[in-house]
Amino acid sequence: MQQHDIQSFLERFFIATHCHILERSDGHIRVQLTAEMDKQLMNRPFYWHYMERIGAIGEPLQLSLITKPSATKEGEYIHFGSPRLHQIFSIAKMNGRFIRLYEQVSERSVALHPWLHTNILLSYECDRKQDRLLSLGIHLISGSIVESFYNVLKEKQWGVTVPDYCFTISPLIKPLSGLGRLEAFVERLIASETHHWADEARARWKEELALLKHFYEGIEEKQEEYENEKEALRQRYEPKIHMSVINGGLFYLQAK
Repeated sequence: MQQHDIQSFLERFFIATHCHILERSDGHIRVQLTAEMDKQLMNRPFYWHYMERIGAIGEPLQLSLITKPSATKEGEYIHFGSPRLHQIFSIAKMNGRFIRLYEQVSERSVALHPWLHTNILLSYECDRKQDRLLSLGIHLISGSIVESFYNVLKEKQWGVTVPDYCFTISPLIKPLSGLGRLEAFVERLIASETHHWADEARARWKEELALLKHFYEGIEEKQEEYENEKEALRQRYEPKIHMSVINGGLFYLQAK
């Protein structure tokens, strides 16, 4: 999932949190927040405290977000690394880490197969940072893994109960084991990539170390300071990839 997929993630988030989408276009979304989402997103604690104190009904704000710089609408530009997007990731983690839903089908005697879906955030970090969001699904019968799994889920109708005259297939792979398989899949994906960003970070690190060494050369009494600054450079430039599960769910779909 890349920058152009952020809008679909935002739409899912606001629908899941019962916020009404007032307007949407390519690169733009405007939503009417609920009171709860206003409290979590808009940083107005004094307003809501006052409303509750006088027994009045507060008025939640609207939020207009831009996901493409080329969008002609007005709003807050949101991208990987932006504080607003990470705020939404945190709320998604806190409020909806796991859900269980069933595809709503009209046919009778339909078997619904279990799929585990996860949104996984990869953070590529050195002296710079880039985030990447993966939407993965694993079939808990066969172990098949599907990338961009949200594209499958968004086409379905969902409910919290099994449809009449349908039945579910018990997983052969436990959800925890499925999560482990997805994490292993992501690790293999990372290992298969060419990480030019890491090579470039190490090259910048090497240049900074050479300058630092030259600056402290011959100054024995400042050896401790040199080691401290050397360690600070390591922490700043050393390439790292962090993987975290934002949220997930168990989805029962008819086999097709």
